[in-house]
Amino acid sequence: MSSLFRLSAAALLAALPLSAGATTSCSDTGGQYEAWKAEMAAVAKAEGVGKRGIEALMASSYSKATIAADRNQKSFRYSLEKFMQVRGAETIISQGRNRKAKNPDFYAALEARYGVPAGVLIAIHGMETGFGGFMGDTNVVSAIATLTYDCRRSDFFRPHLIGALKLVDQGSISMKTVGAKHGELGHTQFLPGNALKYGVDGNGDGVVDFYNLADAMASTANFLRQKGWQPGQGYQEGEPNFEVIKQWNAAKVYQQAIAIMGARIDR
Repeated sequence: MSSLFRLSAAALLAALPLSAGATTSCSDTGGQYEAWKAEMAAVAKAEGVGKRGIEALMASSYSKATIAADRNQKSFRYSLEKFMQVRGAETIISQGRNRKAKNPDFYAALEARYGVPAGVLIAIHGMETGFGGFMGDTNVVSAIATLTYDCRRSDFFRPHLIGALKLVDQGSISMKTVGAKHGELGHTQFLPGNALKYGVDGNGDGVVDFYNLADAMASTANFLRQKGWQPGQGYQEGEPNFEVIKQWNAAKVYQQAIAIMGARIDR
């Protein structure tokens, strides 16, 4: 056991170096999570997290559901045909066409501003949450904190934990906000660090709310544009913008499915 875990929470906060380069311990079990939270709080403060964000971290709990989901991501190992079947691609395409037809001006405005076609945005929306039908049932801060504490991918998730805590600070989410098992939030399931960096106010109310459709879709389009989306260029495999779809999700079958569904929605 790390000597840090034998310190009290108060001692941890006092003893840890308050620099942006400070690191934290990790564990493959939940037994040291409460001690780790105090360790992480010191680092989060050094990275600019405020009072509300720290309170959200300290109120979080180890999420066994998140760990179970992280160890069991079977669908990304399917063939493309099987993946599209399991994820309901034909339904997404059908419903996606209807959504575009019912609100063409909304999607046209997004494409005019960000250069991303409606089909791509609608396919992502359908794939991620069934067009907002299910946006998750897991506490966002607890999920991201658990994945940061867990040794498997702690370096990857740490910026997203800092992002989540800063989103709490600015009021975009609260310590009670729920999302997917890996802490993704809103209509298109942004990881919190990306939400913080790429989130935009799509409906002009002065708040970036990923559970609001206009904000979520504008933020998704902004993410893709900032990642290098080239307006007017193709997005099928081998075309320039397929490389940008890769930035949204690292799974090859997911990338291929979005490209195929997007083109069929826009047809």
